[in-house]
Amino acid sequence: MTMALLEAAPGTVIYESRIEAASHWSIRMRKGTVLKLIDEEGGANVGMLFFNPENLLERYNAPDTLKCQHTFNLKKGNCLYSDMGRVFCSITDDSIGWHETICGNSTKNIVKKKWGEKTYQDYHNGWNQNGYDSFLVELAKYGLGKKDMAANLNLFSSVSVDDMGNLQFKENNSKAGDSIELRFEMDTLVIFHTCPHPLNPASEYPRKAIRYQIVQSAEVADDDFCKNFRPENRRGFENNKIYHAGACPHNNAASQDCSHD
Repeated sequence: MTMALLEAAPGTVIYESRIEAASHWSIRMRKGTVLKLIDEEGGANVGMLFFNPENLLERYNAPDTLKCQHTFNLKKGNCLYSDMGRVFCSITDDSIGWHETICGNSTKNIVKKKWGEKTYQDYHNGWNQNGYDSFLVELAKYGLGKKDMAANLNLFSSVSVDDMGNLQFKENNSKAGDSIELRFEMDTLVIFHTCPHPLNPASEYPRKAIRYQIVQSAEVADDDFCKNFRPENRRGFENNKIYHAGACPHNNAASQDCSHD
């Protein structure tokens, strides 16, 4: 993989595969690569978390990501921040225009109440897996657990607020062939699953697979769309620059150079 990255021209697909419905997976994405996720049938949901593989205490921070970019939803141009003020990745392309990061995960009880209990022992790949337990399985591979479960992304999914202040799930937010591209600005451990969104009102358990590609990225230019999408993003990229220069302590969350005000 390392040699492939060194030799690949920008835009080269280094690897591609498929993630089945109700599944989970994890990968270490390298700085300078893009993870492209493709909704095969429409209506997919991808729950996702990010960690710094060199310091697993650093992880995705949903409040900072939304607050510093003055937004409620994610789309092309947005950067996804760590709790140290650094940019894990940028959304460089997106055919959907709305991804949410506030509703959390489906759980065993939510899935059982909505769609009934189907265990792997009885139904094998036709079982009703939930997002929370999927994350726990993947987190355990890296010595992480329940205490490390942060607010997660729900890519391809959208919610709105009704007049009473209740969150409403938007059905069919993504269509077959829709995609999102995440360009990684630092090495990142990516944990994700293809279980249903917790607010999905479907009458049957939604089984939506995705395809993914790992693509070599071009070098980030100074006029990069994501870097300049919001003023704060330039600061995030500067924090990354300091970090990669070796001047930022990995384990000092109070560092003035590495955290938000």
